[in-house]
Amino acid sequence: MQYLPIFLRLAGQPCLVVGGGEIAARKVNALLRAGARVRVVAPALGEDVHRLLLAGRIEHLARRFEPSDLDGQALVISATDRREVNEAVAAAAQARNVPVNVVDCPDLCGFIFPAIVDRSPVVIAVSTGGASPVLARLVRARLEMALPAAYGRLALLAERFRQRVKVALPDASRRRRFWEAALQGGPAELMFNGQDAAAERCFEGLLAAETAGPASGGRGFVSLVGAGPGDPDLLTLRALRLLQEADVVVYDRLVSAEVMGLIRTDAERINAGKASSRHTLPQEEINCLLVRLAREGKRVVRLKGGDPFIFGRGGEEIETLLEQGIPFQIVPGVTAATGCAAYAGIPLTHRDHAQSVAFVTGHSREGQGSSVDWARLVNPQQTLVVYMGLQAFPEIRDQLIRHGCPADTLAAIIEQGTTVRQRVVTGTLVDLYERATAAGIVSPALIIIGSVVALHRQLAWYHGQAEPPAQPD
Repeated sequence: MQYLPIFLRLAGQPCLVVGGGEIAARKVNALLRAGARVRVVAPALGEDVHRLLLAGRIEHLARRFEPSDLDGQALVISATDRREVNEAVAAAAQARNVPVNVVDCPDLCGFIFPAIVDRSPVVIAVSTGGASPVLARLVRARLEMALPAAYGRLALLAERFRQRVKVALPDASRRRRFWEAALQGGPAELMFNGQDAAAERCFEGLLAAETAGPASGGRGFVSLVGAGPGDPDLLTLRALRLLQEADVVVYDRLVSAEVMGLIRTDAERINAGKASSRHTLPQEEINCLLVRLAREGKRVVRLKGGDPFIFGRGGEEIETLLEQGIPFQIVPGVTAATGCAAYAGIPLTHRDHAQSVAFVTGHSREGQGSSVDWARLVNPQQTLVVYMGLQAFPEIRDQLIRHGCPADTLAAIIEQGTTVRQRVVTGTLVDLYERATAAGIVSPALIIIGSVVALHRQLAWYHGQAEPPAQPD
């Protein structure tokens, strides 16, 4: 290890920056964010540094650097483009044992600036020891994506409770386990969702439950997560993080194998998938299962294909969680309509074809299609998207035609959209089902009806498997 990573406390400390240009401005701002009192030595100031001077945030000595400028300084940064000045600053700093950084001159540095991920008071520093600053910034960018912005507020919440937890849980190992559970459970997720007051109440409840006894339970948290239509790259960052933190994942059959592969390897997996007329678990049992798992103190992910609130019955599940006092969050996903249509090159709206779009399900509690107001769905300026409608399509087709939809209206069916197994079959309302049957299309499949389907061959960009040859007229 070429450099020892440390964090300096500079609040209220005098620091010197030599140079007044753009690079100097960046270093001055970094010092100001750390609370330092900054003096700049430079014959002239660039616009950015001059603005800080006018705001009264820095002191300026309008002359060249002199070794005596280092007297009393906590550290110095030389940010000039003149080698002789930089060497003079480095030599004077070393003679006085003042930490020195010379921009773009590692050989003159006593310390170097890392790339910083700032979630104050959580701060992460990334360095390549000067070997590749660009690589350090790329690593920082990945960390920025992985760490929710609310980590700083979560740290402040932990700080407020730190002494109370120490008193309530004097045993160090028990206290550590409590912190690990709390900072990965309900309080954290609520904080990440911007529900700071709820996070604090949740933390209070967890501490009360823990002091009542380890077996009192109540630490769990449920996340209803949209898995998207299949392509794992369409997951949100939050969804990916939750899959890798979950203790147990309750998943549906529509979740793709690729997304399932992102679940933490030691997480318990429970199949709650439903197919038409064949339920692995009835919905009421799923609701009770989520409550039971949460009360066991587990981080539960309820993983649903597409989006939890688009024909995913997520609303029914959170009603039960609310009734039972279980903390939860909703993580939206790319719904099948938008994902599959995009990957098939079929815009759901287009100024020359459709000014609105309607989503309907091919089956409901009352039976396939029985609760749909078909007359309202017949509109030549509207795209109709049918979820879970493959088996019911003959009835859907007949109902639409009966209510005035032209039989030659264009339609498409997309099987396993957004995955490498995607197939698209197009036709008309009257012949699409026969074409799909001949091609061996099976669920999961999405149906799109409307003139926008005409754009498929022109705009198709993603090819899982080629479209089956068109049937002869």
